[in-house]
Amino acid sequence: MPSFLKKKPEASAASEMPPWHPNLRNFARLPDTKVVRTAFFINGASVFIALGLLLWFSYQEYELHNLDRQIADWDRQISRDKKDSDQFIALYSKFVGEQSKVNEVDAFLRSRPAVSRLLLRLGETLPKDIALDAYEQQMSGVTIRGTVRGSPDEASGYASAYLDQLRADKVLAEIFDEFSFSGPGVSRNPANGRLSLQLFLHFKNAPKGAKR
Repeated sequence: MPSFLKKKPEASAASEMPPWHPNLRNFARLPDTKVVRTAFFINGASVFIALGLLLWFSYQEYELHNLDRQIADWDRQISRDKKDSDQFIALYSKFVGEQSKVNEVDAFLRSRPAVSRLLLRLGETLPKDIALDAYEQQMSGVTIRGTVRGSPDEASGYASAYLDQLRADKVLAEIFDEFSFSGPGVSRNPANGRLSLQLFLHFKNAPKGAKR
């Protein structure tokens, strides 16, 4: 009786242990049971990147095509408007040239004294033996023509004295820098037989050697 009670727990423990057997499965040869493989994601990402690059290059080609078309349109417009542009440039160049001439004349007129002022000064300083016949103003100076009383010797002396008087005049010295006889100086006028006087007064800053 006691021995029977001792063996009963061993039999119960033996029945609870699972049966043992060797594991003969080859895991390397077993099929992959993953629903979605990792290679699918890699391939999908590669395809997505390739499509993105293709779209980007296609857009760049489209932009380049539009740019080429715009450049071609601009070239056609330039070729079409070049003739008118050349004419406008030629007219503008001519206008600039004419404007420079006008400015030159305007500067000359502004830099030269008024004729009335000079005539008044010449009249105030005119000797009694000389009469003014003509006054001519050019770009470079003033030509004065007059008649001298007296004999040829006296007329030459009166003319030389008048020329010295003009040179010493302070008002005229502000306008002219050279006082000289012009042409023969003192000569007999064949029309009336009188002695004629011709002087030239050169403007300051005017070119030398200009036609008198």
